[in-house]
Amino acid sequence: MNILVINAGSSSLKYQLLDPAGGVLLAKGLCERIGIDGKFTYKAEGKNTLDAIDIPMPTHSEAIQAVLDALADKDNGVISSMSEIGAVGHRVVHGGEAFNQSVLIDDAVLKAIEDCIPLAPLHNPANLTGIRACQKVMPGVPMVAVFDTAFHQTMPPQAYMYALPYAWYEEDKVRRYGFHGTSHKYVAGRAAAMLGKDPGEVKLISCHLGNGSSITAVDGGKSVDTSMGFTPLAGVPMGTRSGDLDAGILQYEMNKRGMGIDEMLSALNKKSGVEGLSCVSSDFRDLENAAGKGDQKAALAQKKFAYEVKKYVGAYAAAMGGVDAVIFTAGVGENDKAIRAMVCEGLEYMGVKLDAEANNVRGKESVISAPGSKVKVLLIPTNEELMIAMDTAEIVKK
Repeated sequence: MNILVINAGSSSLKYQLLDPAGGVLLAKGLCERIGIDGKFTYKAEGKNTLDAIDIPMPTHSEAIQAVLDALADKDNGVISSMSEIGAVGHRVVHGGEAFNQSVLIDDAVLKAIEDCIPLAPLHNPANLTGIRACQKVMPGVPMVAVFDTAFHQTMPPQAYMYALPYAWYEEDKVRRYGFHGTSHKYVAGRAAAMLGKDPGEVKLISCHLGNGSSITAVDGGKSVDTSMGFTPLAGVPMGTRSGDLDAGILQYEMNKRGMGIDEMLSALNKKSGVEGLSCVSSDFRDLENAAGKGDQKAALAQKKFAYEVKKYVGAYAAAMGGVDAVIFTAGVGENDKAIRAMVCEGLEYMGVKLDAEANNVRGKESVISAPGSKVKVLLIPTNEELMIAMDTAEIVKK
């Protein structure tokens, strides 16, 4: 069964067509500037690449139609007709407490996604737009919602509750939700396979490290704690996000600098993290280059990031009563050997021993711990789109 995976933004739409049974990517691309002037990109193995060509896309419906036309094009397509698309899997950022797994989309699901808009005001409306556009252009094709938050709905109350007035949770749904769930779920499954064990038998710490980063404790195949919180602002420092901080800083700086809350949140989301600390960049490659030339702030940003990741690894090992493997994934986790080494340094006491030679690798599924290391260290490239396709196929078959 071929699955079309859709990740819709307010004026963009990423897509991939995959065969999840074989893990085969058939085609992928991007629709940009929807509602403006329409730019379309299409890539498929052995076919002509379309690179940001002009196609009118006044709405997401026209964008979806452009995708379908390209996929079934007689010269450049990868399918002969729309009947070869078995279902559509939609990435949906926030499912609140309503969804602990992927679901077949119906009117009740659409209403529940709408109800979560206050929790993800920038993302859920765009996700809904993508779903409705597909329903219009592809009537009768099963649609599945795959939620970033669903994997973390297995967290126990002591992990997801904040020590705030309980009414804030009851009335306003203020709690830890966590994100990157599709990525953590995918790499946890791969890790169990690499260890030769059933997912229910292993304790894992998944480090999704990139411009946005989160750490998740996975016990027996289930998320039991995660670093991101009510929003993706919490946890470790990121590219431009601050991560965890003392809330008293907000009042202090807002009073001192005459800032409003929107300006403050903009600073925490867009001007902080390793970019704010380094005064160089949010890109870890730039930090590495600058640190290599003696830039102390860039070096500090690297060390701060790795230090905070390391603290979460230690905390989650304690929370689970042990750990079988630590996973590195996403852009930084897969490609930055220096950050991986800094995170693992000093964790020998808990059985983590990195192999320096094995760690000299980028973006390739690998065991990078030393032989005899009690806790395995794994590099696993994430594949959120494949996970969405796999979930979608499973739901449709039920």
